[in-house]
Amino acid sequence: MKNTRRDFLKIGGLSIAASGLVSPFLTSCVNGEEDTGLVNEIEGVKPLSGSDYDKRLEKLLKSMREYDIEALFIEGSTNLKYFFEISWWLSERVFGPIINIKQEPVWICPDFELERAREQVPDGHEIRTWAEHESPYELIRKTIVDLGIDSDKIAAGPSVRSFISEGIQRSLRKDILDGSLAVNMVRAVKTEKELGYMDLANRITKKAYRYGFSKLEKGMTREELGGHISIAHSKMGVNGGGGPYFGFTSAFPHGTKQRRDLHDGDIILVDGGCSVEGFRSDVTRTIVYGEPDKRQREVFNAVLKAQRAAHDAIRPGIACGEIDRVARKVIEDAGFGPGYKYFAHRLGHGIGMDVHEYPYLVKDNPLLLKEGMTFSNEPGIYIYGEFGVRIEDCFAVTGDGSHMLGGMLTADIENPFGND
Repeated sequence: MKNTRRDFLKIGGLSIAASGLVSPFLTSCVNGEEDTGLVNEIEGVKPLSGSDYDKRLEKLLKSMREYDIEALFIEGSTNLKYFFEISWWLSERVFGPIINIKQEPVWICPDFELERAREQVPDGHEIRTWAEHESPYELIRKTIVDLGIDSDKIAAGPSVRSFISEGIQRSLRKDILDGSLAVNMVRAVKTEKELGYMDLANRITKKAYRYGFSKLEKGMTREELGGHISIAHSKMGVNGGGGPYFGFTSAFPHGTKQRRDLHDGDIILVDGGCSVEGFRSDVTRTIVYGEPDKRQREVFNAVLKAQRAAHDAIRPGIACGEIDRVARKVIEDAGFGPGYKYFAHRLGHGIGMDVHEYPYLVKDNPLLLKEGMTFSNEPGIYIYGEFGVRIEDCFAVTGDGSHMLGGMLTADIENPFGND
């Protein structure tokens, strides 16, 4: 299976905001009560710079023009963090920028939040405020008029809540455009630095799983295995983890409230991740505690073959839906079909600052892959009452194929991390 590391992934400097709280138990283990043999992976990693955010906004303005949008409103969400490095909790009060083709963004802000906004809004951006008894939607309308924006070319971003978009429409007395594609296509194609963050995040998670698997014991609970995986992430400098499922519970793609502790011969399925500078990993590994039986090998090999076939089919210009078709055919040909009968979900999702984000590798999606797009590649077979198998690695589309982020690819059922 082709998997060449490219120069564009050899980024000289990554960084992470890995602050946060961990439980006292995990803290004591990380501080030395348990020797993991792991080291901090993010020392010396460089953060995003102001120029990175400037380039993102430039790309967004170009994208807006391509979709014939002159003004775009977004609010507190990952998009606000992505374009402006601003975290703002969502409430019923309207806050956010009107990004426009005429001048720097104009921010709409509750009057009593002005000083907090000034701490975060980039220098040179105008902030307009509305008092508690006033309408933020009327302020948006007046701002649009002042900017000289064509009222037929105003859009709301993909995460703007419906009551806000409806309020803007009532104030303008006309429908506004859906700006989802203009925003999503910017975030879908990652820069070299962003790819570097994701490459590191995925490798950290795979190392954490490998450490967790070294601690397996008969009778172990899923919480105990999850704790070891969290400890490993922490030792490597990030907050992260993995949700394990044993035996028949692995047949539930996103888990079940039913409990099973670890038994000899159980399938173990672990799905989780972490983030580096806000960019996510998403990794699933499936192994067997003990000697795999014939049935487990058969299912595992079908899933692994499907993942490899999808990987080999990826290249710029191929439709997202075609990659799903390639993987699904392998599983159907192995007798685990038709359609979604056992491979119960799409092949993959876009990933970046959100674990699941646009676009998706799903049947009939005509969107063409572009270099720099990132997805999960995660075929699975789920047989209720028996077990489930999923193998998941994230990848970046390259100029002539794809690169599996973080390396450490599954070789077989006994070797979930290859020889990397």
